[in-house]
Order: sequence, then structure tokens, then C-alpha cells
Amino acid sequence: LLLSGCNLHKNAGGACGYGNLYNAGYGVNSAALSTALFNNGASCGMCFTITCDASKTQSCKQGTSITITATNFCPPNYALASDNGGWCNPPRQHFDMSQPAWETIAVYQAGIVPVNYRRVPCQRSGGMRFTINGNNYFELVTVANVGGSGVVSQMWIKGSKTDWMVMSRNWGASWQSNAYLNGQSLTFKVQTDDGRVVTADNVAPYNWWFGGTYTSWQQF
Repeated sequence: LLLSGCNLHKNAGGACGYGNLYNAGYGVNSAALSTALFNNGASCGMCFTITCDASKTQSCKQGTSITITATNFCPPNYALASDNGGWCNPPRQHFDMSQPAWETIAVYQAGIVPVNYRRVPCQRSGGMRFTINGNNYFELVTVANVGGSGVVSQMWIKGSKTDWMVMSRNWGASWQSNAYLNGQSLTFKVQTDDGRVVTADNVAPYNWWFGGTYTSWQQF
């Protein structure tokens, strides 16, 4: 297990693109990751169980741990602007947790504490959720509420009148296609970073719209 510091910070979707974390299926058990953990967005959706290291601080709540989802990025300039500057500097492995998550394992006044953490499988309720933004000839799809490894490593899209097309990561958990798919039902194939693949058939109906979120029955 590795050590990381934690501090208070309210996440709101941020750099992973999830938007409203309740709608995305993540709620308050979320955290922003420092540069060393964020991996340029490739860690979005990853789940960690975090325990305050009581051997190094008296600010822990003994016998507690919490499992969080990586939903945001904690940039170095955020840390430099804070009273305890420097904790999100690039070399540090750090979780910047939502306040409710933080108070599960440590006292509010501590501000920053050492922790032990490990990556764990993500347990999700319901199916994956696909939010489609963009415009004609450009579909920007954010996939959320992903179980299993939680991390999408590749996506494909298929219209009801097309073959499969590979999507490319745009940023965070958002993937793009440059096809004209208006008026077609959409199917997505999702691969997680452990190599598992799930297909969400016809998850968006033919009259889908930009800005809409569509929930599948499929899950890892």
C-alpha cells in the first residue's frame, strides 16, 4: 500500500466530464486525483479504498475506510493557492476528497492526513450511462457508472445503418466520433482497462438528442 495525503475539496464532475455526480451514479464518495494518479484522464472512473494511516496522525477515525471513485483532477495550482500549499504538486500521490467522504475517515479540522490506499473493483447500481453531446458529424460521448475496473480504455459506436466505428478519447471519460448518426439508434461497445468488453445494444433510440443521457441494461 502507498501513502497519500487527503484534504477537503468539493468535486462537481470536473476534469473527467461526469457533470452532476449524482446523475452519473457516483454521488459524494468521490475524489480528485493529483497529477501522479490522474494519468491525463485515463484514471477517470477508477475506484480506491482509502484508510487514514493512524500510525502517522491522531486525526484518523479509527477502524474506518471508504471506497471512492476518481471523478476529477486536483491541479498543482489549486494546491499552491491553498493555505497548506503543495500537496497536489505533480510528484505527490494525493486524493482531494469530497467533504462527506473525508469525514468518514478523518476529523474535519485535520485538513490533510496520510493514508493507505488500494485500487478495488467498482460496484455500481444499474447500467452504464451514456451522455451524448456535440453536433452533426461530431458525437462526444461521456460514459459513466461503469462497474468492474471502472476505467474505459476503448469505445466503439455503431449506428443502426453503419458498421462499428472506433472512437477516440477526447478528454477524461469522454470519447468522440466524427460520423453523421442523426436519426439512427446507437449501440456502444465499451472495453475496460482489464480487457473486458460489454456491448450496450441500441441504448440511444433513433430520436436521441444532443445533451441527452441514455442508460443501458448492460454492466460489467
